Amino acid sequence: MLFRQMPKPDTVTWTAMIVGYVQMGNDADALKLFYQMLKEGVKLDHFALSSALGACAGLAALENGRQVHASAVEAGFESSLFVGNALVDMYSKCGIIEDALEVFDKMRVRDVVSWTAMIVGCAQHGRGKVTLQFFEQMLIAGLKPNNITFVGLLYACSHAGLVDEGRHYFNSMSLEYGISPTIEHYTCMLDLLGRAGFLDEAEEFINNMPVKPDATIWGAMLGACRVHGNIDMAQRTAERLVQLQMEDSSTFVLLSNTYAAAGRWDDVAKVRKLMIGRELRKQPGCSWIEVKAKTHVFHAGEISHPQKEEIHVMLEWLAAQMKAVGYVPDTNFVLHDMEEHKKEHHISYHSEKVAVAFGLISTFPGTTIRVVKNLRVCGDCHTALKFICKIVGREIVARDANRFHHFKDGQCSCQDYW
Repeated sequence: MLFRQMPKPDTVTWTAMIVGYVQMGNDADALKLFYQMLKEGVKLDHFALSSALGACAGLAALENGRQVHASAVEAGFESSLFVGNALVDMYSKCGIIEDALEVFDKMRVRDVVSWTAMIVGCAQHGRGKVTLQFFEQMLIAGLKPNNITFVGLLYACSHAGLVDEGRHYFNSMSLEYGISPTIEHYTCMLDLLGRAGFLDEAEEFINNMPVKPDATIWGAMLGACRVHGNIDMAQRTAERLVQLQMEDSSTFVLLSNTYAAAGRWDDVAKVRKLMIGRELRKQPGCSWIEVKAKTHVFHAGEISHPQKEEIHVMLEWLAAQMKAVGYVPDTNFVLHDMEEHKKEHHISYHSEKVAVAFGLISTFPGTTIRVVKNLRVCGDCHTALKFICKIVGREIVARDANRFHHFKDGQCSCQDYW
């Protein structure tokens, strides 16, 4: 309110407002304010530009990010270390790791933030070996890694199945670099073990941790139990989680998903009843896609978009084309006890499929489709997107809550290890 009342805010004031919005997670308003700043002819600085790029990264708004990049070049800040680091982060989080690398290569000066941004970016895109190569190059350049660098390294090992490498880097933190592992590093290490199926070792790892396991640790363990179908360990883990976060629905949802995947619908009903009794609701899944610098949001199970009829037609066409070449819907990911044909209809309207369908009808043939989802992409959608990318001859880049998936020619960059 005070900002609006100021007769002529200067660059510092505008920048402070943009930074404030970004820090509060209000990326959309931060971006609007940046464009207003441009419109009113206020002189830019590298703080305003890097913050606007951070907002674009948070929204995965690639077209907006490119516009801010152009503004940085025009204002003479392309060689700024702050802007360069923000550009690497923005292009990585918008799904174009190649552009992030191009910016990185052109940077005249690089600090630990620059290298860590590339390490984390490659890790999120599933390029495990490349991530480790960047780390080695960083050491050769004479820079000392920080705790965030090791989060990226361990994350990369986890999502690439590099168990031995992950153990090595985790141990080297304190032994070689004097960095005490934080809860984030323990979570990455646990995820590495759990994802690879070393559930007993993961459980022992938790029990021997020098810090008290938090909800994130137990949540990662529960997720691993679900993936590998270990119901007994999942129940033990869920009990520990319930003790920590009575009001968080994710614990109950994960346990419900584990039971549902095993076909134990009576247990699913018990968990759902417990959630209702505690007035807990599952976080709804949603996906969004940027087309012509405008973000379109879609929710699972419903389409309220002005082009909903065209989207319906595209979804039906895709379903028919996929089945014709061997796609079989995996209804195990429908967490309700219902008839099979209803399950198939339910999963056909998952938000990421709807967003992709909209992207196909709204962009030129050959254009890469870029979709963001707030939750982890489900197994059926992962399979479906592999079929769709081959049928339509387009690359599809999906960023979910965990990582990026690049679908091309019927394959995914994660190699089905996710």
